[in-house]
Amino acid sequence: MKSKSRYTVALAAFALALATAGCSAATTSSSSEDPGVSKQVDEALAALEGKVLSKGPNGETAESADVAALTDAEIAEVKAMNATAAIVMHYGGNDWANAQIAGLKDQFAKLGIEVVAVTDANFKPDKQVSDLETVMVKKPDIIVSIPTDPVATASAFQAAADAGTKLVFMDNVPQGLEAGKDYVSVVSADNYGNGVVSAHLMAKALGGKGEIGLIFHEADFFVTKQRYEGFKTTIESDYPDITIVDEKGIAGPDFAGDAQSAANAMMTETPDLAGIWAVWDVPAEGVMAAARASGRTDLKLATQDLGTNAAIALAKGELVVGLGAQRPFDQGVTEALLGAGALLGKDEPAYVALSALPVQHDNVLDAWKQVYHSDAPTDLADSFAN
Repeated sequence: MKSKSRYTVALAAFALALATAGCSAATTSSSSEDPGVSKQVDEALAALEGKVLSKGPNGETAESADVAALTDAEIAEVKAMNATAAIVMHYGGNDWANAQIAGLKDQFAKLGIEVVAVTDANFKPDKQVSDLETVMVKKPDIIVSIPTDPVATASAFQAAADAGTKLVFMDNVPQGLEAGKDYVSVVSADNYGNGVVSAHLMAKALGGKGEIGLIFHEADFFVTKQRYEGFKTTIESDYPDITIVDEKGIAGPDFAGDAQSAANAMMTETPDLAGIWAVWDVPAEGVMAAARASGRTDLKLATQDLGTNAAIALAKGELVVGLGAQRPFDQGVTEALLGAGALLGKDEPAYVALSALPVQHDNVLDAWKQVYHSDAPTDLADSFAN
């Protein structure tokens, strides 16, 4: 568990097999890795190992997840409380959300805390407000949530805080709520760092040159903004021969479909487009669909989050060239521990973050085990091409 240890990520040089496309539109993106660029990338990733680049929603410096750990005596005290918790998600059904919920449930069970509700707002603020009102009828001692919109949901979260419920947030916080007063803490991946990682891996696959497009999250969502900023800043500062020629925002809730439309437009507008960055794995699935439908299987795609389909593409050496992975199971464990600590009256840090995990073809199976605390599923393991 991340609350007890940090994982060491092997960041030695990885050899990615890059497909050479036959279509004339792929001249830029079919370039091989450049040894100098590969060395630059590998050194950059090694320097990032175990570090957190992100600041919290209010500019806080990140604390390690180790701070959430409880002693045996504290765990016994929590168990004696017979406390309850609710998990109020922004949207579910994806690998990241499933892993967060799994980590929360696992740790809450170890603490003797009953999970009385798990909700899915389908990324609709009004639905999340309704979910919170319904959940509060059960009077949970702890709510762990990720706000869909920091403004539209703020009053509902404030009402829960005023009722005495301990609030622990994933990634994002409602506007106007104060750490240590209205909520316990916010736990996040290093989203800026994940953007930086994906930029380096994109540059490595392109040999440090080419034209690319960005598909970003067009919403007031703190962590996805950080990913975008991390990626764009790194490309512009470290790789002058890579040019960002197009940027398109997607708002959802059909993130894959919106990204597919955006990618189609980008490839039409820029026939020599070498690569596309997608803000997380679900939009990346839309980019993959667009590339395959257009015969652009040479396109280089970088993203964040180790979802199943992105992982399979990495394993096969198709389209996805690298990504920065979060550690959602460990985030869930950390959130549960922080909530329990708050019940004991402990002063918890305002912002806790877990470092980025660079994932390429060579380490995708090991990364899956680190991220999800389980062996890679059969379809992923069978897809791995040596």
